[in-house]
Amino acid sequence: MRRGGRSGARTALAVALLLGVAALLVVVLRTPWDVLPVPPGGRTAPDPTAGLDADQVARAEEFAGALRPASLVSISLGLAASALLGLTRLGARLVQAAGAPLRGRWAGQVLLGVPALVVVGRLVTLPVSAYAEVVRHRYGLSTRGWGLWLRDVAVSLAISAVLTTLVVLAFLWLVRRAPRTWWAWSGLAAATLVVVGSFLYPVVIEPAFNRFEPLPAGELRSDLLALAEENGTPVQDVLVSDASRRTTALNAYVSGFGSTRRVVVYDTLLDRLPDAEIEAIVAHELGHVANDDVLTGTLMGALGAGAATALLGWLLSWAPLLRRAGAEAPGDPRVVPLLLLLVSVGGLLGTPLQNLVSRQIEARADVHALDLTRDPEAFIAMQRRLSTTNLGDPDPPAAWHWYFGSHPTAAQRIALAQDWQRLEEG
Repeated sequence: MRRGGRSGARTALAVALLLGVAALLVVVLRTPWDVLPVPPGGRTAPDPTAGLDADQVARAEEFAGALRPASLVSISLGLAASALLGLTRLGARLVQAAGAPLRGRWAGQVLLGVPALVVVGRLVTLPVSAYAEVVRHRYGLSTRGWGLWLRDVAVSLAISAVLTTLVVLAFLWLVRRAPRTWWAWSGLAAATLVVVGSFLYPVVIEPAFNRFEPLPAGELRSDLLALAEENGTPVQDVLVSDASRRTTALNAYVSGFGSTRRVVVYDTLLDRLPDAEIEAIVAHELGHVANDDVLTGTLMGALGAGAATALLGWLLSWAPLLRRAGAEAPGDPRVVPLLLLLVSVGGLLGTPLQNLVSRQIEARADVHALDLTRDPEAFIAMQRRLSTTNLGDPDPPAAWHWYFGSHPTAAQRIALAQDWQRLEEG
C-alpha cells in the first residue's frame, strides 16, 4: 500500500474510533438507566410465571423452544453463506456473471449482482423461515395462507434488494469518485440515510404489508386522541391495521414524525382487549414519542452508521482481505460480497448493545404509560394478555434475553408496575 493509502486508512480508523466513542456517549447519556425510584422495602422480585397459570406458561415455553433453534440456525446459515461469498472468489464470480448482460460495467455488476446476492442469501434461510411459519400456524399465532406468506417473502425480498442495491451503488460511486476520502462521504451519506429512513418508513414501507383505515368515530378513538393531547404529542390520526390477515398477535404503535405521526392499532386488539388495556398499550407507545426515543435511536444509528463506514474505510484498505475476496480495490464491484459480510458481522456484534439500550427505553415507556393512565391494574392485565395471546415466554433464559431481548420480560414489566403502584400508595 502506498504512503497516501496508509495515511488515509489510519485517518479512517481514527474517525471510526472518534464516532464510535461519540455513539457510546450518546448511549450512556441518553439511555434511562434508572426508570423508577426504589420503593420502600426494595424492588418487587419478578414472578417467573408473570401470574399466568401453568398451562399458559408451558404453552409459551413450548412455542419459544420450537422457534429458538430455528432462529439460531437461520442466523448461522445466513452468516455462513455470506462468509462463503465474501471470503472466497465465489461471490466475486457471481457478481461478474450477473453483470454480464450489461457488458460487465461496474454499475451493471452492482445493479444485477447485488440482487443476486440478496436472493441467494434469502434462499439459504427460506426453509428455516417456512419451518418457523409452520410452528406459528401450529400454535395458532399465524393466520396467513401459504400464498400470502410467499407474497410477503417476495415483497420483503424485493424491498431489501432494491434498497441494498441503491445503497451499494451510491457507496461504490463515492469510492470511485473520491478514492482517498470516500469513507468520510459515505459515512455522512449513511448517517443521512438513517435519518431519512426514519421519516419515510411509515409512509413507504408499512403500506407494502398492511392496509390502514381510520378508527371509526367513537369513545375509544376520542380517548386515544385525548391521551395523545394529554401526552403533549398530538397525532394526526388513529388507524387500524388489518393485522388479522397475518396473525392473531396483539400490538399497537406510534409511527412517523410531525405530519406523518399516527397511532396504529392492530384490528386484533379491538376484538380482544377492553378499552382500558388498549389505552395502556397506546400510552406506552406515546411514551416513546414524549421521550424522543425515535430521535435518540436515529441519532445513535446515524453515529453508528458513520463509525461503521469509516471502519470499512480502514478494513477495505487491507490488500490481503481484498485479494481473498477476489477484488482489486475498494471501488471494484467484486468487493460487494465482502462488504455485505462485514455489514452482517457488524450488525450481529452490535445487537447486544442495541437490545440493552432498547430494554431500558421500553421500561421507561412502561413507567410513562403508568404515569399517563394511572391504571396499573389495566397495565398488568394487558401484559398478561399479551403474553398469553402472543405466546411470549414470561421468563426466557438469561443468555437468550441478553442477546435477543429488545423488551423487558413480562415478569419484569409486571414487577415494575407493582413497584410503581407501591410508590403511588406511599
